[in-house]
Amino acid sequence: MNKMFALKAPLALAALLVLALPMAQAQVMTKTEYSQAKTRIAADYKMDHAACNKMAGNTKDVCVESAKAVERVGLAEIEYNLSGKAEDQNKVLVAKAESAYAVAKEKCDDKAGNVKDVCVQEAKAAESKSLAEAKMSMQMGDAAKATVQATLDADYKVAIEKCDAMSGDTKASCTTAAKVKYGKT
Repeated sequence: MNKMFALKAPLALAALLVLALPMAQAQVMTKTEYSQAKTRIAADYKMDHAACNKMAGNTKDVCVESAKAVERVGLAEIEYNLSGKAEDQNKVLVAKAESAYAVAKEKCDDKAGNVKDVCVQEAKAAESKSLAEAKMSMQMGDAAKATVQATLDADYKVAIEKCDAMSGDTKASCTTAAKVKYGKT
């Protein structure tokens, strides 16, 4: 029976780590790469915006809003790639949701009356859903981290308890090994 528990605990921890993995998949970049990416995004925005100037009416407005959206999302993504923090990943999701809404809302301006109202409501509903998913993703990431931390803390307490049965240098070495293994200082 104890062997089954000993096998299930690491599997449960591995499953939780897999759930937390999407929150920690940022490809961290250097400050130089960040600066280059930021410059590239600004140049792309200027080029996209200039292309919009050849258009007229709502088509131009949609084009400009699309260029702004690409810039906003791009900047959020490089911030996340620089820091690798879950909060910045959430900012990417929020930027995508808000940008998609802004573009969709601008596209609705081509319509009139009830059709336009429905279009705006659909765009707002899509934004609300995306923002709710971003919030849920952030909460799930926090919950997964808390669960992993609680598991590690419990395992650390067990390891220290085992060390308490020892004495002298063996106990000191066991305690030090447990602290290192579970990230305690």
